[in-house]
Amino acid sequence: MIVPKHYEDLHVLHENTMPNRSYYIPASTRMDDLVEHREHSDRMQLLNGDWKFRYYDSIYDLQDAFYETDFPLEDFDVLPVPSVWNMHGYDVQQYTNIRYPFPLDPPYVPYENPCGAYVHSFTYQKEERAPKTYLNFEGVDSCFYLWLNGRYVGYSQVSHSTSEFDVTDFLEEGENKLAVLVLKWCDGSYLEDQDKFRMSGIFRDVYLLKRPEQSVFDYFVTTDIREQEAEVKIRLNYTGDAVATQMTLYDAQGTLIGRSTAEKTVDKDGFTHEAVMQVTHPILWNPEAPYLYVLVIDTGSEVITERVGIRDITVNGTVIYVNGKQIKFRGVNRHDSDPVTGFTIGLDQMKKDLFLMKQHNFNAIRTSHYPNAPYFYQLCDQYGFLVIDEADHESHGASQIYCEHNEDWDKHVEVWNTPFADNEDWMEATMDRTQRCVMRDKNRPCVVIWSMGNESAYGCTFEKALAWTKAFDPTRLTHYEGSYYYDRNKKYDFSNIDMYSMMYRTIETSMDDMKDVPDKPFLLVEYSHAMGNGPGDLEDYFHMIQSVDQVCGGFVWEWCDHAIYKGQTENGKAMYWYGGDHGEYPHDSNFCLDGLVFPDRTPGTGVMEYKNVYRPARITAYDSMTGEAVIHSYMDFVNLQEYCTAAYQVTCDGKVVSSGQIDMESVAPRTDARLSIPVTVPEAGRCFLNVTYALKEAEEIRPAGFILGFDEIALKNRDSRNQTNVHLWSVGNTAEPVSVVEESDRFLVVQSEAFTYVYNKLTGVFESMKFHGSDLITRPMNVNIWRAPTDNDKKIKLEWMDAQYDRCMTRAYETSYEIVNGEVRIHSVMAVLAPSVQRLMDMDAIWTISGDGAVTLRMDVARDMRFPELPRFGIRMFLPKKMEEVCYCGIGPMESYCDKRIAGSYGVYTHKAADMHEDYIRPQENGSHCDCDYVQISSDTMMLSAVGAKAIAFNASVYTQEELTEKKHNYELIPCGSTVLCLDYAQAGIGSQSCGPKLMEKYQLDEETFTFAVKLIPAVK
Repeated sequence: MIVPKHYEDLHVLHENTMPNRSYYIPASTRMDDLVEHREHSDRMQLLNGDWKFRYYDSIYDLQDAFYETDFPLEDFDVLPVPSVWNMHGYDVQQYTNIRYPFPLDPPYVPYENPCGAYVHSFTYQKEERAPKTYLNFEGVDSCFYLWLNGRYVGYSQVSHSTSEFDVTDFLEEGENKLAVLVLKWCDGSYLEDQDKFRMSGIFRDVYLLKRPEQSVFDYFVTTDIREQEAEVKIRLNYTGDAVATQMTLYDAQGTLIGRSTAEKTVDKDGFTHEAVMQVTHPILWNPEAPYLYVLVIDTGSEVITERVGIRDITVNGTVIYVNGKQIKFRGVNRHDSDPVTGFTIGLDQMKKDLFLMKQHNFNAIRTSHYPNAPYFYQLCDQYGFLVIDEADHESHGASQIYCEHNEDWDKHVEVWNTPFADNEDWMEATMDRTQRCVMRDKNRPCVVIWSMGNESAYGCTFEKALAWTKAFDPTRLTHYEGSYYYDRNKKYDFSNIDMYSMMYRTIETSMDDMKDVPDKPFLLVEYSHAMGNGPGDLEDYFHMIQSVDQVCGGFVWEWCDHAIYKGQTENGKAMYWYGGDHGEYPHDSNFCLDGLVFPDRTPGTGVMEYKNVYRPARITAYDSMTGEAVIHSYMDFVNLQEYCTAAYQVTCDGKVVSSGQIDMESVAPRTDARLSIPVTVPEAGRCFLNVTYALKEAEEIRPAGFILGFDEIALKNRDSRNQTNVHLWSVGNTAEPVSVVEESDRFLVVQSEAFTYVYNKLTGVFESMKFHGSDLITRPMNVNIWRAPTDNDKKIKLEWMDAQYDRCMTRAYETSYEIVNGEVRIHSVMAVLAPSVQRLMDMDAIWTISGDGAVTLRMDVARDMRFPELPRFGIRMFLPKKMEEVCYCGIGPMESYCDKRIAGSYGVYTHKAADMHEDYIRPQENGSHCDCDYVQISSDTMMLSAVGAKAIAFNASVYTQEELTEKKHNYELIPCGSTVLCLDYAQAGIGSQSCGPKLMEKYQLDEETFTFAVKLIPAVK
């Protein structure tokens, strides 16, 4: 082996690296564009580009000293840096959530450890004023050895942190050869068991910094807010001897605020000098108005241009305050993930995420579960996000230790914490990961909370890491959800954790949690698991979060789907692969598809739901007689009047009948005010007052007039029924009588000049329906209780399938008919049956057929309550493919369910059936619309209307639920050749049980008895 086994030595984490420091890019003069254009600095030399590369299946296959200056590279390939080699055809992608992809045998990793040899040549010119040169790697997975011009420089690990080397004595004027050996695994991989695709390589930027012999090495900016004044303190230390350093502070408009010179001091944290400046009437930084000052640190031969946000974060009792204002985290967990570049994420990709988050009303991000690239935080400073900065630390795989009752690992937490969290051998590694995170990002105002890591249990290592963090930086809060998982037989110190946090708790258990820990703020650090069609519980959690002061907010899991782009099908469909598609073991299938947005950042309906749930204000009361409304602001810092405008519409039966602007009053954050919205309500029809909030002034991310959200308030009137529904329900009452009824052992054939309907007496539904000579259905109708399981159905679907819900059929035990007033009434006593199990439910069905072809169904249902709750209940019809135009009055235009409907509003919408499909990567139930008064499906020549006696749910699709159940990828789906129309009494809610709690009872379809009444009305167009 050509290298020592540092990668299995817990006491060699780094070799010859520089001490930890804050992130900055120096220059020879002040430069204000070094956040987005740091390469403009004359002191930075970016080494990104095409590097020579060779992949080895095992470290033992690498026998040649490839780092030597004269080593031939003809057999090497070319690989872009930064990148992960897995996205370029080397090794495979592997997705696993909790389980280690190798044996749990710390500190050892598989002896056949894959590796990549990198070689890059570059030209270096020494600068007299900046003769010292430092080589920076901002991210390498998992560890690396470094050579320059054939000489060994050093070693480092911790994938998501910066490793800096002093290479001054290794460089030569002119051509230089840089060589790097990257290993797939190291002992640090045990602490990098995050829920993500596992990939390797130099995945973040590589660059040189040219610096003077004497320069500022590190600095720490803190702010202290007092009445009408703030103190800005800068503590510094130096490379070499201290040098005279001038500090200058400017406001955002460039006005000089103050100057100070660094003076010598004694500091417990190792800083040797400090400067202090006073700011009168400071403008404070907050996520709604992220004001930044500019600090210039000038040593004469070097300038560091820094941005400063004046803000504080404190806890009073159990409430978190920023700048003295109570806050709620409207947060999301974010991984670095891209379907093409893996976890190599550039500036444009970061900005796209941040812009989308701001557009959907998020104010906070948790960097799950590692530090992001350093300039990500500068963008968060600029655009206004509160950040939980999380150390690169997760040992979730330790929970999989095999033992008795290991399936109940959460009840045997003393097992989980033993290998790493409560093991002194891992103290150095734990401290290293915490300190590298804190030291690098300590000057970022967006960072308000330090997180020790994720799902790594608790013990002595975290006790020490937390104690160090609180001592070094008392200006911020600390967090560690993993503190719940500890050995109950031992006593630990939890005093340095500022908040109590849990994951995926029900609302009820969250309330219990707060009773158990009544003295700290409570954080839902992960909730509303946004996997596939979901989440379906955002509105309920919103009310809990807002109603309890102790709850400081929550972070939805998670931002984006993780998947690997594999090109396009012949018809142009994008192909995305998830866990297991690469033949890897172990893997966790599509559990990586758990984001609010799709891999390419197309917004899903989940993020649309979030946006309107977290709109900036809500009308909490409205009196249509007086026009007086009570509005509540959910802003934390900015007056609503300054932030947004408001307009209203009155709709009746889904159509706008009046509209106007609202004179927005002054509404202080988190307070109520009264508004006047005088409207005239129609006497009949289903009427709503819609109030829409729009951004008042343009910003970089959102234009003026950008819609921030809306309220929909039901209005009372004399007759609140949808009048089109009323009209359609009366169709057929004066029609010509049915002319012929023919009966056989199997069928009833009902005919008139307009139609021929064949009713199956054995199944209790229609076998065929022809209207004016054309087929109205292309397959027999069926009573339908199945839906293609959503990801959030992953647990309940096992009960559904055990109950044979996916194999159900109907049987009619008795069928009779009579003709009453020219209408045929068919009565069937029937049931829903399935193989191997007893009768699921009894039904008493009456079908009434009028002379114009309208069919009315009344079905009384009595369930066997030994069976689990239902996915849905209704009828399914296969209409001719050409009947593809869909018009409905209900909740739209995006899909809606009983617990996922806040993004939509009641209206009249039209779509093609194919366009109503929400294209989840793993196919599943989608595209339903709830609270519908009618739906009409039409072709050029025919239309079928369906109305419910009560509001119904419906789904129109080109795919069957069987196809959606069977297929594993959306690009495999094949349209069935019909328009599949499901008319549902109801569908179960969506929830978030893919990882979260069971669907709330109020959203379960679990009634013992109910009545489903629907009317079908065919017509020739």
